[in-house]
Amino acid sequence: MSAVCALFISDLHLQPAHPATSAAFFDFLERHARHAQQLYLLGDLFEYWAGDDDIADTFHEQVVTALRAVSDAGVAVYWIAGNRDFLVGARFAEAANVILLPETWVAEIGGQKVVVLHGDAQCTRDTKYMEFRAMVRQPAWQAQFTAMPLAQRKAIIAGLRADSRKEQGGKSYEIMDVTPQAILDVFEETGTDVMIHGHTHRPALHHVNHDGHMRRRYVLPDWEPDATPPRGGWIAIDEAGVITRHDLSGAVIPS
Repeated sequence: MSAVCALFISDLHLQPAHPATSAAFFDFLERHARHAQQLYLLGDLFEYWAGDDDIADTFHEQVVTALRAVSDAGVAVYWIAGNRDFLVGARFAEAANVILLPETWVAEIGGQKVVVLHGDAQCTRDTKYMEFRAMVRQPAWQAQFTAMPLAQRKAIIAGLRADSRKEQGGKSYEIMDVTPQAILDVFEETGTDVMIHGHTHRPALHHVNHDGHMRRRYVLPDWEPDATPPRGGWIAIDEAGVITRHDLSGAVIPS
């Protein structure tokens, strides 16, 4: 069996209120991530991130310490922002010893040229969210927001999350999913044939055929071990370039 080059996870939405998810994450780091060469965190690791000055929170310290242990074991840990934790910055990266990547990143892994991203920027049919996203990703908006007291930021975020839950109840799955053209645009712009992303909480392997050119799009699951059935897992690429999907137990999911 070839050694694992890279592991990919996203959408854990870590928070103190969901201890089973945190326990599954820490177990994954200890039993699997420490033995890989690279670990890619593809967004929404946290349920929300109000700013790097919240790093001293006890729960956040636990996550930082666990990530640091993986990087100290010699694993390169990479971070791509999600729609919940895009305010993670240099202070967090230094404490956890993770490498912050841009929204779209191309990596050579096991002989495969792979594009990785969170996936929210490709949900272009959700026009209201895209407008909101464009606003909050502006450096000026982020500077103004993070200048507010931490408690005020958390209150604002709580309100935004409540509004988002109400709006999602009236949106179709199609609106909240990626659009085919946006996916094709990423493939064309990056010159890749393999994509890994999260965000949609709809894990699958999609074969994308465009002008006779077949590409593969892997979607990561969200994590909720207490759900029925349990949700969660990761994607692995080994030294031979073989890509596998795994459930929370580590078992391979047939493609």
